Amino acid sequence: MTPSSFIAGWIPALAARIAPPRRALDLAMGRGRHAVALARNGFHTYGVDLNHGAVRDAVAAAAQAGVRVRGWCADLTAYPLPVETFDLVVVTRYLQRNLFASIRRAVKPGGFVLYETFTVAQRMLGTGPTSADHLLEPGELRREFSGWDVLFYDEVVAPEAVARLAAQRSFNT
Repeated sequence: MTPSSFIAGWIPALAARIAPPRRALDLAMGRGRHAVALARNGFHTYGVDLNHGAVRDAVAAAAQAGVRVRGWCADLTAYPLPVETFDLVVVTRYLQRNLFASIRRAVKPGGFVLYETFTVAQRMLGTGPTSADHLLEPGELRREFSGWDVLFYDEVVAPEAVARLAAQRSFNT
């Protein structure tokens, strides 16, 4: 359950920039590899996933690591995220385009998003997702957070084809 090196590198840097109490959301958290890392870095951590077994495993993994993750199982198309609630939202290896607006609204003014997921270039590697529904187009992730202060953005093709974004919501939006 090793966190993404991109996410793991940003979590402590952002924790240092956010005054306690810090509140973070791991969206589509799976078994909680990033939720546990957030909790270890002093965030009051929440995680949501559609898979009940994954949520249960994530909460148990956090307890075993000596931290707390508050998990819930939900279909976010039916149950929207709370508005202006989180200092940090983390999304990895997950793309559901109709959630972008909800993700942006869930972040408090001055808060952050860390997002890392596959691009269409992943198809050339012969592994991972292949559906256009689950692959970002070039520059798409950056466009979804236009108007935010982009702290970091890149798209790479190896060892996996992913786009990575670290962005901060303006205090004025």
